[in-house]
Amino acid sequence: MDSLTQIVLGAAVGEVVLGKKAGNKAMLYGAIAGTIPDLDVLARQFKDTTMALDIHRGFTHSVVFSVVFAPLFGWLVSRYERSGDFRGWSWLFFWTFFTHPLLDAHTTWGTQLFWPFDLRLAFQTIFVVDPVYTVPFLVCLILALTRKRVNPKRAFYNKLGLWISSSYLALTFVLKGLAFMQFSDALETQGVNYTDLDTRPAPLNTILWAANVDMEDAYLLGDYSFFDTQPITFNSYAKNHHLIDSIRGNERVERMIRISQGWYTISKQDGNLYFNDLRFGLISLEPQSQDFVFKYEIGEDERGNITFTEVPKDQQDAKAIASALWTRIKGN
Repeated sequence: MDSLTQIVLGAAVGEVVLGKKAGNKAMLYGAIAGTIPDLDVLARQFKDTTMALDIHRGFTHSVVFSVVFAPLFGWLVSRYERSGDFRGWSWLFFWTFFTHPLLDAHTTWGTQLFWPFDLRLAFQTIFVVDPVYTVPFLVCLILALTRKRVNPKRAFYNKLGLWISSSYLALTFVLKGLAFMQFSDALETQGVNYTDLDTRPAPLNTILWAANVDMEDAYLLGDYSFFDTQPITFNSYAKNHHLIDSIRGNERVERMIRISQGWYTISKQDGNLYFNDLRFGLISLEPQSQDFVFKYEIGEDERGNITFTEVPKDQQDAKAIASALWTRIKGN
């Protein structure tokens, strides 16, 4: 999830664990702890694109990280605060470290919660930024923050925020199931033979859902809003996996394929090859658009190594998709 959401979750968890003893400091350190796992993004400064992507939401989002580093941070804070409550601070960091990847596991990218095992949990029930999850949670946290440590309403508001956000998170599984059935029924009605169906929420909401459909030589992409009145339509995208046959077996190429979990197409524009990660869909809602959210130009460095360079996103495209997205949510 986005940084603000993880800060709110961390602060709320910190309050539950140590709020009665430490007051606002529990929220403060919980908020800080909620951001620490995401420091893995710094790997982009030192690693190539494929390795940085592989590291993201890996070790720092694992149970191992929570168990190993919670006591270390707990000891540092107990020394700094001179509270002597090493156990209390350690539990605060453990639960904030642990709940961070649990929440991230509901997004499309997922987390390697059980690192070092190569198993990425990605329930794909919520977008990385979802105001319906974050805003009520934030309001409740602010209400709790304005109450004194001994005021019963402080704990009430904090737990209310946790209850509302957790209930919404549970609801997203129901919504995903309903959307999945709609896509499945549409494919059956249209007589489409497929091997796999993958669904995820569209940006900023859980009303509009997107689907990737795996066929033999192509992928079908479609979307469905719970306000739709017309049948679901799908657009076909050729896999073109044969375009990288000459570099298959290369470590970086195989890593990118593994990161995308096999959901990728290869496109060719102006003589250049591009690796498109289909898990996050398109920037545009226009049919047959090739503007994928995560698109990487395949190249070669001066040493002859295969490289993947992410194609920059245009801010104007983001503004256009926001308007189109709102229109699409309201139904076709």
